[in-house]
Amino acid sequence: MISNMDIFQALTIKLDPVLPPDPEFLPNVRRAPKRELTLNKREIKLALKNALRYIPEELHEKLAPEFLDELLTRGRIYGYRFRPKGAIKGKPINEYKGKTLEGKALQVMIDNNLDFDVALYPYELVTYGETGQVFQNWMQYQLTKKYLEIMTEEQTLVIMSGHPLGLFKSSRNAPRVIITNALMVGMFDNQENWIKAQALGVANYGQMTAGGWMYIGPQGIVHGTFNTILNAGRLKLGVPEHGDLKGFLFVSSGLGGMSGAQAKAVTIANGVGIIAEVDYSRIKTRLDQGWLDTATVNLEEAFKIAHEHLRNGKSISIGYHGNIVDLLQYAVDHKIHIDLLSDQTSCHAPYDGGYCPQGITFEERTELLSKDKRTFRELVDKSLRKHFELIKILVDRGTYFFDYGNSFMKAVFDAGAKEIAKNGVDTSEGFIFPSYVEDIMGPMLFDYGYGPFRWVCLSGKHEDLIKTDKAAMDCIDPNRRGQDRDNYIWIKNAEKNNLVVGTQARILYSDAEGRMRIALKFNEMVRRGEIGPVMIGRDHHDTGGTDSPYRETSNIKDGSNIMADMATHCFAGNAARGMTLVSLHNGGGVGIGKAINGGFGLVLDGSRRVDEIIKTAIAWDVMSGVSRRAWARNEHSIETAIEYNKKNFGEDHITIPFIVDDKLIDSLVKKIEI
Repeated sequence: MISNMDIFQALTIKLDPVLPPDPEFLPNVRRAPKRELTLNKREIKLALKNALRYIPEELHEKLAPEFLDELLTRGRIYGYRFRPKGAIKGKPINEYKGKTLEGKALQVMIDNNLDFDVALYPYELVTYGETGQVFQNWMQYQLTKKYLEIMTEEQTLVIMSGHPLGLFKSSRNAPRVIITNALMVGMFDNQENWIKAQALGVANYGQMTAGGWMYIGPQGIVHGTFNTILNAGRLKLGVPEHGDLKGFLFVSSGLGGMSGAQAKAVTIANGVGIIAEVDYSRIKTRLDQGWLDTATVNLEEAFKIAHEHLRNGKSISIGYHGNIVDLLQYAVDHKIHIDLLSDQTSCHAPYDGGYCPQGITFEERTELLSKDKRTFRELVDKSLRKHFELIKILVDRGTYFFDYGNSFMKAVFDAGAKEIAKNGVDTSEGFIFPSYVEDIMGPMLFDYGYGPFRWVCLSGKHEDLIKTDKAAMDCIDPNRRGQDRDNYIWIKNAEKNNLVVGTQARILYSDAEGRMRIALKFNEMVRRGEIGPVMIGRDHHDTGGTDSPYRETSNIKDGSNIMADMATHCFAGNAARGMTLVSLHNGGGVGIGKAINGGFGLVLDGSRRVDEIIKTAIAWDVMSGVSRRAWARNEHSIETAIEYNKKNFGEDHITIPFIVDDKLIDSLVKKIEI
């Protein structure tokens, strides 16, 4: 029989058989609420064994009761004792150990995701979105760091739901890391099984960029939020092409990880925003970071400040410390006009703390989650239905409401308000309010290939970031398209807008041609020694990175919006073309079973090898999504595909659909009796 000594001796990469000191928790750092625990006694035993398999046997007796306590009091085993002491930050790349530049670069990205200033619940490894984790536990963090330190240029590290499966021989042209998160077999791909799998320690909710190590703080969403609200104004409020949101009021909720971008975005767009948030610590974070201008607990004061600025044509972001439902009720009762209305609470996990119901405080919400989940669910459903009713009243009065891709409308439907569905029965035909992708981001950006391209200056030097801003601006022709004009202005003002939270990073919504040009320029700058190495990547929330019928593919109308082919091929194609890191996740921003999304990271080391990866992989990453959208008969994607085929004649070729006359089809179908 194999003994633990045999196993210990067979491992060269392992946790040391030394008990780390007792964990310490700073009082001012947010903590995740207790997660739902549905395990029976047999499964609790299994969860303990699953966690202890990371630990040398001599520590089991001490850690088993500690892990059991974590499971019973927190709902998960996090292994707090194995967290590094003090604050974790993405340090300059030269301060990390490693045999490869890529191995050190990925350590920068991991630590940036767990920075106290970046992560939502850093002790629980949650970066953003209420449940989006970098790893399941701190043992996985420690082991992964060890692997990245010894990884060579001819090895690939495999990560399965946070678990470092091992290093395997590959080639210099293969990815250094391949990640998957929460990929569940179809018949088990639901919330109930997911909750159990996570508690057992076999599944990790990677969100869109947390479990793929590519989150760059709220800046990662701010350009997309800016684009969304500005284009909503152009689409619905008569804002001219060169105009902004001056004199318009935007109302939403959420100032956490992703939603924290809303306040900054509305002021960059020169509008006035009131953002409701029940957790004061998140409001304070945004005030301290300069991402929120002011805050109040008084609704009369909030709207008074807003209307003063609207009259004077000045921008401001106002944090309301309270519930969004109370705010909307006040607006309805006092007949206050709201121009743009949305919501960015974490409704992909409404019963796990992502949505705080009306009538209770944030602290009461946290206590109910721990002690009375059934009552909490009832309050959430009641509040969601009320939330919906108030939105309907405001929309009837002229407000433009859009779902912000946080699964809000699906949560309302699940709460019992079936009338939010177009057919009043199920969600197969969508909802009565458009998703922001359906109306705005899809046709105006994604269909052309514009999406959340981003980069991190791995040197940690702010001067490198300024140099890359200037280089990116030089790569943009503002006269090519309206989107390029917007991008030119965005990157020109990026430094002034003080967007960095965490490591030195930037976001820019660019298309395939733009991303390729910028990446090649950066790699050339690294080659010349003008800047240090750079990590490029993107949010998975992109043209082709995600299949999600409630969000990214909501404007794909050929029936394929429920298929996961696009994200899967995006992932596989990026691996085949040699991206440094590739990832594939279940869930994203809308919840388990509602999306599959793939992402990447590429270290720019100045080599000609990386030039070739840029030329092949970035074009694939973007145009695979444009191609899918073109095949779904999306007009702007067809235009983009035609242009691409002409420019890449003899090399690439996209299949483009012929358009069928609706009158022909209508005349045939109307004769059918069903």
